[in-house]
Amino acid sequence: MQSQWKKTFALIFSGQIFSILTSSMVQFAIIWHLTATTESAIVLMIAALAGFLPQALLGPFIGVWLDRWNRKKTMMLADSAIAFFSLVLGLYFFFGEPSLAFVYLILVIRSVASSFHAPAFQAAIPLIAPEDELTRVAGWQQMVFSFSNIIGPALGIAVYSTTSLGVVLFLDVLGALIANIMLLFVSINQPKIEKQEVPSFINEFKLGWNTFIEVKPIVLVTIGIAIFGIAFMPLATLFPFMTLQHFERGGFGASVVEAFFGVGMILGGVLLSIVASKWKDITYMFLSLVVMGLTCVISGVLTKDAFVIFLVLCFVMGLSAPFFNGPYMAMIQRAYAPEMLGRVISIVTSVMLLASPIGLAIAGPIVDAYGVQIWFFWSGIVTILTGFFIFIQYKRMHADI
Repeated sequence: MQSQWKKTFALIFSGQIFSILTSSMVQFAIIWHLTATTESAIVLMIAALAGFLPQALLGPFIGVWLDRWNRKKTMMLADSAIAFFSLVLGLYFFFGEPSLAFVYLILVIRSVASSFHAPAFQAAIPLIAPEDELTRVAGWQQMVFSFSNIIGPALGIAVYSTTSLGVVLFLDVLGALIANIMLLFVSINQPKIEKQEVPSFINEFKLGWNTFIEVKPIVLVTIGIAIFGIAFMPLATLFPFMTLQHFERGGFGASVVEAFFGVGMILGGVLLSIVASKWKDITYMFLSLVVMGLTCVISGVLTKDAFVIFLVLCFVMGLSAPFFNGPYMAMIQRAYAPEMLGRVISIVTSVMLLASPIGLAIAGPIVDAYGVQIWFFWSGIVTILTGFFIFIQYKRMHADI
């Protein structure tokens, strides 16, 4: 039994590597394409909003269906839908240059499909792994994600530069196919749900919300994460802009930045899987936020000739990131019953995603008016303060999750 669940995750993660890799290629290639063709932070913000906002708005409601449906089949169908619309956009680029409006539309549709896939996967993890191994599994997941995101930007810019954005999008279809094939070989047991005489969407939604707010420490951390998301998440879109505008580097420099961040995340995931049980999850999260915040503050005051220092800071930022993301999700997976996880995870995912577009909407005009460094600096300050807020308030609750 001990080795069986590890084999299951080996199959799932081996397929997800290809799916995440090609999705990373697409994401970076689209961002770089928009950066190179428009040189507008506002255009980048709108594209990011198109990718985030549907997931944020639909997430809490989708959770009800996730707890009804088979989670494995949901993952496969969602991944297939994402791949299909990558194919549609790829064909458009193959035959000509699509309008920005069409690109935004495809990003919105892909986001809707993603709002089913990610929560279904997270809700399936406790059905496979033992409870005391959830933080370790989160470390593995961060390694898979990081590995794919190291190679993804480099491959994305290489394929984009030598062929076209359409070819990058076609590869996303292949990645989804491989991920779905791997899922065919695993079995994920569905949680047992009490049968209702007449299924009620509203009652199930209310039950999910009430279940979420009953665990006050999770609510506290989620509020802190919303604040953190407003400040920090726009940086994912602004990294290429920082490379192009401030350091005056090209596509190769942008891919190197992403690679340094990704290598850091891989090593961070490895470290998390090794030291998962040494400290409390909240301690890892606090230290992660403080370190990430410091790297942003320093990045915000670098001169144009300090690109190498920026690379080092990106590496440290990536190294610390898994110690926040992994423990937070493991904390949630331990705190709630499996039959409620679809709704709870969808709610917290929506909170995080809704914070991102708010941050993006604020960041776009500020970056265009005052430069990209100002956002790096102040997002770092907010991130550090959020870390202290979460840690102090969590300790006051005497929580032990």
